[in-house]
Amino acid sequence: MRYTPEQILNDPFLNKGTAFTDAERQQFGLAGILPPAVQTLDQQVKQAYAQLNTKGSDLQKRIFLMDIFNHNRVLFYKLFSEHIAEFMPIVYDPTIADTIENYSALFVEPQNAVYLNIDNQDDIESALKHGADGRDIRLVVVTDGEGILGIGDWGTQGVDISVGKLMVYTAAAGIDPASVLPVVLDAGTNNESLLSDDLYLGLRKKRVYGDDYYAFVDKFVAAARKLFPKLYLHFEDFGRSNAANILNKYQGQLTTFNDDIQGTGIIVLAGILGALNISQQKMTDQIYMSFGAGTAGAGITKRIYDEFLQQGLSEDEARKHFYMVDKQGLLFDDDPTLTPEQKPFARKRSEFANADSLTTLEAAVKAVHPTILVGTSTQPGSFTESVVSEMAQHTSRPIIFPLSNPTKLAEAKAEDLIKWTDGRALVATGIPAAPVAYKGVTYEIGQANNALVYPGLGLGTIAATAKLLTDGMISAAAHSLGGIVDPDQDGAAVLPPVTKLDVFSQTVANAVANEAVKEGQTKDDIKDVKAAVANMKWVPEYKDIKSLDVDR
Repeated sequence: MRYTPEQILNDPFLNKGTAFTDAERQQFGLAGILPPAVQTLDQQVKQAYAQLNTKGSDLQKRIFLMDIFNHNRVLFYKLFSEHIAEFMPIVYDPTIADTIENYSALFVEPQNAVYLNIDNQDDIESALKHGADGRDIRLVVVTDGEGILGIGDWGTQGVDISVGKLMVYTAAAGIDPASVLPVVLDAGTNNESLLSDDLYLGLRKKRVYGDDYYAFVDKFVAAARKLFPKLYLHFEDFGRSNAANILNKYQGQLTTFNDDIQGTGIIVLAGILGALNISQQKMTDQIYMSFGAGTAGAGITKRIYDEFLQQGLSEDEARKHFYMVDKQGLLFDDDPTLTPEQKPFARKRSEFANADSLTTLEAAVKAVHPTILVGTSTQPGSFTESVVSEMAQHTSRPIIFPLSNPTKLAEAKAEDLIKWTDGRALVATGIPAAPVAYKGVTYEIGQANNALVYPGLGLGTIAATAKLLTDGMISAAAHSLGGIVDPDQDGAAVLPPVTKLDVFSQTVANAVANEAVKEGQTKDDIKDVKAAVANMKWVPEYKDIKSLDVDR
């Protein structure tokens, strides 16, 4: 391919901006169309960060950062790598929710994403090929936009979640940004505000379900596998009626992952393992209650249940430890609306003398006495003082994780949970939470942020050339994080801090790759796991462009 100087400056994988050397400016016809000073990458980072700090809101900051991302990937990721904890809530959740809700109105560039729609399926393969543009794609994040964060169905505008997720993969784990591809599958939307918005950029039709929808997904997966034979396929924010079906269909065929079902489960398991390291209690002594029985709630529950099995309990013994509560209250097995993922954890009414009255979370907590309470309900403030106090009466160290996000949907605030339990609660939140000072102790609050696990999980799987992503590899990821907690520190967090996201991603990657080798899951013969992971890591630095055809 021959490039013009303008095309080089507009290619985010090639552009260095003011960091092009004098020799490169002469070679590529850039002399005179850039300011004469040649900057270093560090100077560009300093300059960009100063500009960022003039922005008045996180949304404005994200828009500014996306402009850098659109034009210079190395500069974007170098800047991101130096401010990971600060940028995470700007680049991803919770600020990304604002950009998704306003995606069509804010649209400037497609950000190297691929937009597939159910009414034009003949173009799927060619669109993926053109989107890849000759790059060796190893990682695809795909969404259909139906279950975005805690904000629901946003159709094609959900593509931003695919873009944002891939940013975290690169910033945290060093996945080469040239090897990734964000994709959105537009099967329509049930969001009336989008359907009536003349600026909406997606299909203006009600969401398609059933066989036609699954045939659309099939065509996408088949084309992606054909074009990208080393593919790691990450499904993100699919609706609760489809997410588990899709994962179940493809997880035995290729390395595939659903962050809502598996990723959240891994990070919650890691948080529970960390909490139990602090309390010195046994996993199999715990009583687990999920408040929220959708895709995330059911997926987390299944992951914790699987851990009980790995620790030696039979299926029947393990199920006795699990309870799920949703909008109708405690789930019972005679409920005809139960999903396949909910059914294994629904209880029999005969277990309770007052089964018909267990229609609220508080009633269920009083009846069950859980030691672990995990919230994915998107019901703000639902972990009330009376609910938490009731729970705390029956366990010395209640493990309480209000995970719903963004902030406005959280089940409780960390500071309230510490106060209501007199400092005994072991807390993780779904959003960043400041340390809590209570009675002379500073309690660090772990963030059950999937970003602590899925980047390393992907890196380890890709580096190991794994054929499939197995339960053993997933469990290894959780244990690698859960073991980092310092149980002797007063007020210690149950999870490692997001500030060291890049460090812990390597920990996870090494554990996952090692387990893949142990299980014989690798396509290549991996002699040195750490070397394989290290060799896969991309570093944001400018490289010499040795051969490039340029039309001057």
